Amino acid sequence: MQKNIRWLIVFLLFIATGLSFLDRQVLSIAILKIQEEFHITDVQYGMINTSFLISYAIMFTLGGWLIDRIGGRMGLAVSVGVWSIANSLHAVMSSFSQLLTFRFLLGVGEGGCFPGAAWTVFRWFDKKERALANGIAIGGSAIGAVVAPPLTIWLSTHYGWRGGFLIPGLIGIAWVIVWVCIPWKKEQLVTESPIDSEKTTKIPFLELFKKQPTWVFILIRFLLDPVFYFMMFWIPKYLSSVRNVSFEQIGGLFWIPFLALGIANILGGWFSGQLIARGYSVNKARKTVMGIAAALTLSTPLIEWVSSVNLAIALMAVFMFAHGFWITNYITAISDMFGQKATSTVVGLSGTAGAVSGLLLNPLMGVVIQNYSYRPLWIASGLLYPLAFLLLIGLIPKIIPVFSNSQPVEIIPKSVQTD
Repeated sequence: MQKNIRWLIVFLLFIATGLSFLDRQVLSIAILKIQEEFHITDVQYGMINTSFLISYAIMFTLGGWLIDRIGGRMGLAVSVGVWSIANSLHAVMSSFSQLLTFRFLLGVGEGGCFPGAAWTVFRWFDKKERALANGIAIGGSAIGAVVAPPLTIWLSTHYGWRGGFLIPGLIGIAWVIVWVCIPWKKEQLVTESPIDSEKTTKIPFLELFKKQPTWVFILIRFLLDPVFYFMMFWIPKYLSSVRNVSFEQIGGLFWIPFLALGIANILGGWFSGQLIARGYSVNKARKTVMGIAAALTLSTPLIEWVSSVNLAIALMAVFMFAHGFWITNYITAISDMFGQKATSTVVGLSGTAGAVSGLLLNPLMGVVIQNYSYRPLWIASGLLYPLAFLLLIGLIPKIIPVFSNSQPVEIIPKSVQTD
């Protein structure tokens, strides 16, 4: 029964991360219609993305900390509920300012999604299955992105672009109802070191910042997240304005790179687990897969120079496949090092760093694209992952627990410490 429940939970995490990416990705397609109706410029579109990223950045850390306090069950229920309501509100927007506001609310909800998923997987799976479970859970995000373009195109054609926001929002609310109804009991949790509340070591939240791996994981996300946000937010416009792909054709092409991402999320987790089963250390297994990913991204700048649209899409798929390998093992490495009481917090901190970087650079991307071209962005996309990998292997020589398994830690804010 326990095994069936934990894989059901992974499936629901798959759906949740899928909805998170579907909900944020709809705008990247619908914006082609919204811009015509409301006369929104590329710079304003960059500001809209920044509105989402501001709240996303704040809530990634705050949501991660809260989930480490209240658990993934209630934390994810609140997170998915908030963003589903916010997404539904997009369907009634009538101005640029309203879109900014609803986008901000979407980020408030979505900030807790991936920290909650990482926390939940750690609590239910050991180190041999953890990467695969993370891959499945995270893989939903890619499937959401795969579904978004054709679904948005279809809904826009038959019911207008507003339907693309309303229907996923209602599905998200239904997800919350199913999630809270699961019989989730403490004795069913699979942990590598059972928690004795009387012996739990409490440390201040700020103690995490004294650990070098925390800063390394933060720095890596700060470097790489803008690349992924560029792929999510700007590629439909790139295909339309540079490659002269029609609105309808974009729906038939844009899903391909995200399908590659979804496959790689799962395959990257499985591959890492297989390496451990064959005798590789956790450190060597995670870094091997991430090194392969970094090498694959070197082909990304070629997107700027290939003449065929299909070849450009294929190269985007290679990049997304590489990112899937990378992000699954990156998040799993955090759980390997920080354990059940700090995983969600560190995932949240790193996610905030990435979102802050994204919100700072998204308006700049709009300026570069509007006044120059996409070329610098393609070049940067191909070079930053190898740089991040060099930082990883140089600054984290071994992926080992930061805190002893025999002394699990509980993160508490400094303001509520007791003597």
